[in-house]
Order: sequence, then C-alpha cells, then structure tokens
Amino acid sequence: QVQLVESGGGLVQAGGSLRLSCAASGSIFSINPMGWYRQAPGKQRELVARISSGGSTFYADSVKGRFTISRDNAKNTLYLQMNSLKPEDTAVYYCNKAGGFGPTYWDWGQGTQVTVSS
Repeated sequence: QVQLVESGGGLVQAGGSLRLSCAASGSIFSINPMGWYRQAPGKQRELVARISSGGSTFYADSVKGRFTISRDNAKNTLYLQMNSLKPEDTAVYYCNKAGGFGPTYWDWGQGTQVTVSS
C-alpha cells in the first residue's frame, strides 16, 4: 500500500501563491497517473489536476491557467503550484492516484489546508 503525505498549505491573501507537495512511499508511484483533489466545507471532494506517468496534464476549468501540476518520479513526489489564488480555492487539498491499474484510490493522507483570504 502507498502512503501519501501532503504539505505546503497555509493562509494566503487572494492573488497569492502556494506550492503543495505530496510525498509517496512505494515504487508504484512512478507508473500511476496522479491527481490533486480538494474538498471544501460542505462540498464533495473534486479532482482539480491530473498528471499521467508520462507527464500529460489535465486541469479542471476552475483552476486552468492558474495551477500547474508536476511530478518528480525519482523522488516519488507530486507538486501543485497554485498562483492567482482566489477565496473559492479554500479547501483541504489531497493527492492520490487518478486512474491506472489497481484500486481506484490508495488510502487518503491527512491533506493540507489551503485558506485564501479576500
């Protein structure tokens, strides 16, 4: 089983930037598509960005042009660069697999809180 540890969240003003990191244990990280998900209070968890094992990316319309997902397979680490943050980006952010073989998701980590003030 893969363990996921997210970090890098915090409190930032609207228009600011944050860079999230997700450290994954296990060698199967590199062969799986990975995603960043977020869950705001009272809302369902949603996928905001996805990256294939080869580096192809997908973004939800709400973050397109502002967020950039990347991965370093040698370090088993996933990143999310978030620019031009908006109050509606406030949520707990999680990383997990986004497709590929095996279970739909690995066990969820604790997530990292992102709070954007207006």
